[in-house]
Amino acid sequence: MNKQRYERGSVLITSNLPFSKWEIIFKDPMTTAAAVDRLVHHSVILELNVPSYRAEQARKRKYKDM
Repeated sequence: MNKQRYERGSVLITSNLPFSKWEIIFKDPMTTAAAVDRLVHHSVILELNVPSYRAEQARKRKYKDM
C-alpha cells in the first residue's frame, strides 16, 4: 500500500456478500481472512439491508422491453 495514502484517505467498497461468503471470491480461507482483516482495520462498516437499486432498475428495463 502506498504509505503516502495509508490512513489519510477514504476508500468505499461495496459487496452483496457478507464476509462469511467471501471464500467464494478468494477461494482460499487464509487469503480471505487476510483480505477481510486488512479491510476492516480502522473501518466503519455500514450494513444496508435494502433491495439493490441497480437490480431493480435492470428488472424495470427488462419488463419495459417485453
